[in-house]
Amino acid sequence: MRSEYAKQAVFTALTPLEGIVRVELSPGVDGGTLVIEHDGRVGADALREAIAVSGYDVARVDEDRRALTLMDATENAEDAG
Repeated sequence: MRSEYAKQAVFTALTPLEGIVRVELSPGVDGGTLVIEHDGRVGADALREAIAVSGYDVARVDEDRRALTLMDATENAEDAG
């Protein structure tokens, strides 16, 4: 995935998927690494299928699920009372 055409093909294949926030590509000798940030509406299988349309295979998927819920403690205290 070293050519500009290859990068564009992958980005275009991912376009129809809902919930993708950011795609970062790091080219490499073995094909490269994609980091895809999404809101949870798209799964690994859908990503694999979309990337396959561009002519590439996904060798590995690492999921890094982090969630941080923020709330206003003052507002909750008022709601509780």
